Order: sequence, then C-alpha cells, then structure tokens
Amino acid sequence: MNTSSAPTVESTSAPAKRNAWSKIRRGAVRTFAVIGAGSVIFTIAGGAYDISNFDHTRGGYTAPYTDYTGTPINWNSGDVTPVGFSRPGIVINTNLNCDTGMISFTIWGMTFNYRTLSQRALVVHKPIQACEAHGFHPHFVPTPGA
Repeated sequence: MNTSSAPTVESTSAPAKRNAWSKIRRGAVRTFAVIGAGSVIFTIAGGAYDISNFDHTRGGYTAPYTDYTGTPINWNSGDVTPVGFSRPGIVINTNLNCDTGMISFTIWGMTFNYRTLSQRALVVHKPIQACEAHGFHPHFVPTPGA
C-alpha cells in the first residue's frame, strides 16, 4: 500500500492517447474552419467593394442624362484587351466588350455576361468614344428601356 502523498506514475493507456489525438484533430478542424470562414467573408467583402467601386456617378437617370454627380469612368485607367476594356478589382474584374457593348464580370477565371450598356451609360461614361479612341469599331445599341 502506497502511503505517500505523491501521485503515482502510471503508463499512458490507449484511451488517453486517443483522447489526445481527438483534441488535436478538433483544434485543427476549428483552425481550418476559421481560416475558411475568413476567406469567404473577405471574398464577399472584396466583391462588394469591386462592384461599388466601378461606377462613381449618381443621379441623371432620366433623359437627357445630364443631371448626374460624380466622376464618369476613366476608360484609360483599366486594361485594353483584344475585345475591349477590363477593370481589374480585388475579386471581380469588370469587362466591356467594345464590339457588342456587353458588360461582363470575371471571377476566378470564369466570365459571366451581365447586360449591354444603357442609354445613360452611353451618354455619361462615353464608352463609344473610348472604344473608337483605342481602335475599336463599336456597333452596339443600348438596352431598351434601360
């Protein structure tokens, strides 16, 4: 019989080892979950920033589209591509096809067509003039009713 107050040293049993590995796995899963959640949050925030940062004008939604405020798009600030312009963002690249007038978004290498330019966009941002200045021959028409 052991009468000393010091605890006895026992060998580590198999259930105790499994419990230790379980804690390590649980910690790793939580760490990767936090990293994944952070990545999703920052991707959504970056996409929202890219979309809100594309057009800095407000108002002027009725013809003749002259009562807007803000700065129209500077087409020289983006990249010139073989088919038009591309404005790189944090997550989303915004593209204008100078042949068709289609606005599209590129996310992770996948391109999604959004819509053709509206009459307001043609008047305020002057994409036809920008396309012609860069050697394109635009022949697009605005979206009806837009």
